[in-house]
Amino acid sequence: MTLGGKPSVKPVRPWFSAGPTAKRPGWSLAGLPTDLLGRGIRAPEVVERFAYALRLTREVLQVPQDYVACYLPASDTGAVEAALWAMLGQRPVQVVAFENFGLTWAADVRDHLKLDPEIIEAPWGELPDLSRVDPAKDVVFPWNGTTSGVRVPDADFIRDDREGLSICDATSAAFAMPLDWPKLDVTTFSFQKALGGEAGIGVAVLSPRAVERLDAYRAPWPIPKVLRLQGAEGFDRALATGTMINTFSVMTIEDWIDALEWARGIGGLETLIARTDANFAALSDWVERTDWIDFLAGRPEIRSTTSVCLKFTDGRVTGLPAEDQRAFVKRFKDLLEGEGAVFDMEPHRNAPPGLRLWCGCTVETADVQAATPWLDWAFGEALR
Repeated sequence: MTLGGKPSVKPVRPWFSAGPTAKRPGWSLAGLPTDLLGRGIRAPEVVERFAYALRLTREVLQVPQDYVACYLPASDTGAVEAALWAMLGQRPVQVVAFENFGLTWAADVRDHLKLDPEIIEAPWGELPDLSRVDPAKDVVFPWNGTTSGVRVPDADFIRDDREGLSICDATSAAFAMPLDWPKLDVTTFSFQKALGGEAGIGVAVLSPRAVERLDAYRAPWPIPKVLRLQGAEGFDRALATGTMINTFSVMTIEDWIDALEWARGIGGLETLIARTDANFAALSDWVERTDWIDFLAGRPEIRSTTSVCLKFTDGRVTGLPAEDQRAFVKRFKDLLEGEGAVFDMEPHRNAPPGLRLWCGCTVETADVQAATPWLDWAFGEALR
């Protein structure tokens, strides 16, 4: 491959961060309603706005009717930890860990809840042996590894007749990949991922089995108020109506409603997935014809279509010490951002050196295509 000069065409919207992700096409701050700003968080009009957003979330995501959903503070992290703190301890636990956040959940269960989990691990870019998942145990796993670019190809490793709960961190999969709801008991995500919402609020979707666990079991450790899913009688059912545990941002909810109404308006979940797949295909085409880069995930069936993580294959980079490889990534990033061509393409701080570009549904395929010549240019420049 011959690297050319500086490209002449830039992405119209050069936003490729994996969180918060690009706003929807056509988004404008001026387009958000402001009439409820400054109102009390328990005012009936405000409560109804939060309830509407939750109903719309369920509709767009195609959540089954017998499942419930609720808001949690602290984005997806808060939603996952609320589930871990409230539901674990009744059964043995397994944690599937193949990227940064799976490792984080494993550390939470082991070091903070002291539950001695079985940790099913794999190196970066690989998926663990999911046949080891035991239906008698609770299992915690990411559907899509935001930091590794690895996803589970399906949920067939979760048994229909399981005794334990399946707790799924789906924050970079929801709204972008099909989720097998009958296999999932707790599914969490945040506004800031696949639909380009603002940060700070998470959502947990609970199956009837998860609600039953909350009704029948109470963990032996104290749970902070902001993570508390239970009241005196078990699951706090008011949460399923959109009631807030603490004070959330009204502007963040209005922004989320804007994203959901856009999603519904363009065709709903099927269109969101199709847009994501088209973006991934455009980036994949470039990877296949480029000799200095490859997917971090080796097997096509486990490659993320949203948080696409890439590794260098050129010996001039891979032969460097890790610290120098990271310095190379910084030069790469500074070159692109200095030109206003591609923003936030660096990997997670704990991931191997390489690139990470978000290809979710709020990104335009034409912008992915326009970004790739700039990646070629920046690689050549960063080597100088």
